[in-house]
Amino acid sequence: QVRVVESGGGYVQAGGSRRLSCEASGRTFTISTMGWYRQAPGKQRELVAEITDRGATNYQDSVKGRFTISRDNAKTTLYLQMNSLKPDDTAVYWCNVRTLGRNTYWGQGTQVTVSS
Repeated sequence: QVRVVESGGGYVQAGGSRRLSCEASGRTFTISTMGWYRQAPGKQRELVAEITDRGATNYQDSVKGRFTISRDNAKTTLYLQMNSLKPDDTAVYWCNVRTLGRNTYWGQGTQVTVSS
């Protein structure tokens, strides 16, 4: 079993920055892709950003140029650096981990609230 735990959520003023972290741990596994999703009240869950085992990244258009996804050398810790935050970024953010064994794991979610 793989455990996924997010941290770093909280309150931030518009225009500010915040960094989310996601730690994947547990039994032996090999990560394929890690990503961040979010869901705001009244909206569908959407992909924010993802990074493959080769380092290729993909971003939601609304966060391009503002958010940066990265991971550590072991590829088990995921980060999301969020800059120039907007009220529309307010949402629950979820860490998603996919393994080469085709298993998918989710964290418990962390709330990010951006005030104007």
